Amino acid sequence: MVPRGERAVLALVLANVALQVIDGAATFAGLRAGFAEGNPLLGWAFAQFGAGPALCLFKLEAIAALAVVWRLRTSPLAIPALALSAVLYTAFSVLPWATALAGLQYM
Repeated sequence: MVPRGERAVLALVLANVALQVIDGAATFAGLRAGFAEGNPLLGWAFAQFGAGPALCLFKLEAIAALAVVWRLRTSPLAIPALALSAVLYTAFSVLPWATALAGLQYM
């Protein structure tokens, strides 16, 4: 049986991985629809490597960081860090992209 705290960390890691995948897909869809990337570092990477490869690289890096947090799951900071990450990603990435892409239907 998996300890309760470990289940919470696993759920938050999986939620954050899902947010990374959703953000990557939404970013790619937004770029194809003519929107610009708001992150200057990612914008630079798009210019250097192309949108697809740069997005894959950045999302794989983020997922690798989540794997590190999973390895540190017994830390008392693991749950708050993962929860904060999920809230911030939802508020500042997923929701803005969802709003922008939903607005395309009405154009």
